[in-house]
Amino acid sequence: MEANDDDHGAFMEKFLLLPPSPSSTLPLHGLTFAIKDIFDVAGHVTGFGTPDWARTHAPAAATAPAVLAALAAGATGVGKTVMDEMAYSINGENAHYGTPANPCAPGRVPGGSSSGSAVAVAANLADFALGTDTGGSVRVPAAYCGVFGLRPSHGSVSAEGVVPMAQMFDTVGWFARDLATLSRVADVMLPPAPAAERRPSRVTVPADCFRILGSSLDGRTYEIVNASVAKTFGSDVVDNGDLGDFVSSNVPSIGKFIVVGSSASRVPALSAISHVMRVLQRSEFKANHAGWINTVKPNLGLGIRERVQEAIASADDPTMEDLHTVRTEFRSALAALLEQDGILVIPTVPGAPPRLRMEAAALEDFRARAFSLLSIAGLSGFCQVSIPLGIRNGVPVSVSLLARHGADRFLVGVAQELYEALRVEAAATWGSSA
Repeated sequence: MEANDDDHGAFMEKFLLLPPSPSSTLPLHGLTFAIKDIFDVAGHVTGFGTPDWARTHAPAAATAPAVLAALAAGATGVGKTVMDEMAYSINGENAHYGTPANPCAPGRVPGGSSSGSAVAVAANLADFALGTDTGGSVRVPAAYCGVFGLRPSHGSVSAEGVVPMAQMFDTVGWFARDLATLSRVADVMLPPAPAAERRPSRVTVPADCFRILGSSLDGRTYEIVNASVAKTFGSDVVDNGDLGDFVSSNVPSIGKFIVVGSSASRVPALSAISHVMRVLQRSEFKANHAGWINTVKPNLGLGIRERVQEAIASADDPTMEDLHTVRTEFRSALAALLEQDGILVIPTVPGAPPRLRMEAAALEDFRARAFSLLSIAGLSGFCQVSIPLGIRNGVPVSVSLLARHGADRFLVGVAQELYEALRVEAAATWGSSA
């Protein structure tokens, strides 16, 4: 099924949800927003990306608090967006409803599972859009579509009225074309916090994470980030220590999950972190949805079907206690690294958006490298914002900033300070290397 040309195939259905008050003093007055089809909207069926789910569920009786918050702040909802089936993919391809067309990189996937939400923003069909992020479902489509995407600290935004994927990691996030709008939405969605302008005490830019890019982009992007941080905050705050070495030294239980002999574009300790998260995620997904899947036997698309079947058929992992221990240790170690005012900078994804219908083996290798980056915020529950640097060789390039759990406003503030330097440095670097 192909995307609709008029809206890039972003929407499942279009409607207007008007704010309860039209006051021009409201923080999101005049803005429109799109809603991933994982959020309940009263009177509408929440489809969860697959026709069989929509067929077997009644219309929602109430609207999700995150949607209500946007409406109460003066924004107007314009419809529900396409997503990957059961939120179990970062690709953005949907066999039933079509793949939203990536406005930033035609012929390439938009990223998922919040594919339609990212496309709606990138195509100027909404000012911002709500998505969810379990393993990367806001950060990946933001990177692929060249927009900003925020995965808040886990638990900081209500996930009530959202179909769960894996509650241990599920977060409500959002997309915007500019940081000003992203920040306005953050002011509405995030818990109240005292105003405080702080500069980062340390900015960690680990070289090993940029080597995961595995191409000529690694050095250039790494140089862009280092130069931008030094110009904005001073070279004395920059720390280029490898994150993999830090994890190996400070997460005692990770050793039993590290596989030696990884390729040069892999970081063994981060691959182990990814493994831990994906097993925990799979276990929660099975607990949430095995009953429905075994009863309904849904017709799922290729790729999703195999992933879901693997999750449902999986036995209880004998190392489950160890996996939870790693999660606790990793969160503590990362908190110690970042402290109160630290920032971690990494690539959002390991390269250009994959082409549509990419060969399965190549796509799986890309996914594995992607999750070694995405699982840093995923397993720790820390906040992460994906920042577009621009277009190089016809594809979008992005980086991400991470901060400790609860430091979401600080993170957005640092992004606002750093972004102009990143944009200028990227343009100069790419121009000189063209």
